Amino acid sequence: MKNVEIAQILNEIADLLEIKGVQFKPIAYRRAAETVNSLSKPIENLNENELIELPGIGKSIAKKILTIDETGSLPYFEDLKKACPIDYESLLAVEGVGPKTVKLLYQSLGVKDLDDLESMAREHEIRKLPGMKEKSEEKILENIKYAKKNIRNLLGYILPIALELKNNLKLLPDVLEVEIAGSIRRRKETIGDIDILVITDNPVEVMDAFTHLSNVDRIILQGPSKSTVRLKENVFCDLRVVPEKSFGSALMYFTGSKETNVELRKLAIKNGLKLNEYGLFKGEEWISGVTEETLFRELDLDYIEPELRENHGEVEAALNGELPTLIEYNEVLGDLQMHSKWSDGSNSLEEMMTAAQLMGYEYIAITDHSGGLRIANGMDDNHINLQLKMIEKLNDEFEGITIFKGLEVNIDSDGKLDVSDEILKDLDVVIASIHSGFRQDRGKLTDRIISAMENEYVNIIAHPTGRKIHQRKAYELDLDKVFESSIETDTYLEVNSQPDRLDLKDVYVKKALEAGCKLVINTDSHNRDSLKNIEFGIATARRGWAEKEDIVNTKPLKEIIKIFKK
Repeated sequence: MKNVEIAQILNEIADLLEIKGVQFKPIAYRRAAETVNSLSKPIENLNENELIELPGIGKSIAKKILTIDETGSLPYFEDLKKACPIDYESLLAVEGVGPKTVKLLYQSLGVKDLDDLESMAREHEIRKLPGMKEKSEEKILENIKYAKKNIRNLLGYILPIALELKNNLKLLPDVLEVEIAGSIRRRKETIGDIDILVITDNPVEVMDAFTHLSNVDRIILQGPSKSTVRLKENVFCDLRVVPEKSFGSALMYFTGSKETNVELRKLAIKNGLKLNEYGLFKGEEWISGVTEETLFRELDLDYIEPELRENHGEVEAALNGELPTLIEYNEVLGDLQMHSKWSDGSNSLEEMMTAAQLMGYEYIAITDHSGGLRIANGMDDNHINLQLKMIEKLNDEFEGITIFKGLEVNIDSDGKLDVSDEILKDLDVVIASIHSGFRQDRGKLTDRIISAMENEYVNIIAHPTGRKIHQRKAYELDLDKVFESSIETDTYLEVNSQPDRLDLKDVYVKKALEAGCKLVINTDSHNRDSLKNIEFGIATARRGWAEKEDIVNTKPLKEIIKIFKK
């Protein structure tokens, strides 16, 4: 089984254990899931002893991982599900509903799914439960709508699956060309299903091979031009065979978005042409369609990168030669937020530094949590000073990469930082972020962030809107004021690359850049393998029209040092 599948099962076990009220074990399973999901090599290549050596994996969980990998299932997991016959994934997707609430709802009201939950809320049964109030019930009812609209997979989960499918198809001798299309190609933060296009002279053989790939769970449709399967990861995938002369036009069409496609068809009509998935036509005469590049040229447009195709003004910009030169995926030269064993990370300083070197970085910042955030094992002043000395030592020992002394400090409910300026003044990079009090009103939350930016030692505001996709909506902020203060205080806003954050989100990236802000793209990694998530932050920045010059950590080491010594 794939690492992502095993990690998903481990997370589901944690959810079920929490619903049952089991102490401590859920945390262990979540840590193990994070380790498995971030591994750079397949679990199947590891034996039990090698698994036990990994962070957060003990002997018991290692045996369960091996059982899942070898058999595709786990009796322990199946028994937990039988004892808790509810759609806990959907219920937990409702903001304000955690495992303990799910347990209470199930045991008291028999709630098994979103429909049950909605029914109980409308009948005012939830407010009668211990610890629940009328406002709690109203909030749950409001958030059910949000949860129902957003049951889509994260890009970080789907992309590796899609890439593996693409690579497997490329290995087939009858496949001449293969490409991923749809919202994955546009790098949207959440994905419905997988769309893949191929060129082949033997469609029947290719479709037969596709529908019999090892991770296909069920064949929905099989034909010579289109097949649909449900994968074992519970994701649907469409494979389409298209003629070589139409590959570019089909790729453009199936990449989308629908709104951008409409604008492109309008432009074609305006020029006396017709554009569809088969090509560009003048009357009945086929003009172009082999590649997207030729289609854009025929329409007198500059090439529009897939990430920009959301009908946010990109067609007009392409007509006028005003498209941005987007930041490339290899242009970030350092990661300025990551965590180690000194707070809530899984790896040592040396391990994080070595992993960053392998990624070709010139620098990193270690930004473990400060003491005010107990849930993240935040460091007190003594530990902070000890870590600073350790970083100095490592900088003397390592060549080719520099560690900046950093810290992620918590912004409290009044906008104050939980670390004194006496400590902050000795740091190279100070990141401030909100981790509690999300329900404060828009003005209060805005004031908290602005207050942090006004501290002379704060360099970056991390995950500025606090959202977690499918788990927690962004809190209300006056972003215009935040952007204005960012410029006035010379404080950078983060694009957080964690797949369930991607915060700032793309539309806010665009607004921030239009306001004149500078951004940083960080992974917020809690283990070394998560450093690879930088691509998701870069993708989000690209979707927000970001260029290299807009992103601070595309600067080489010498410039970065000058920037943070201001």
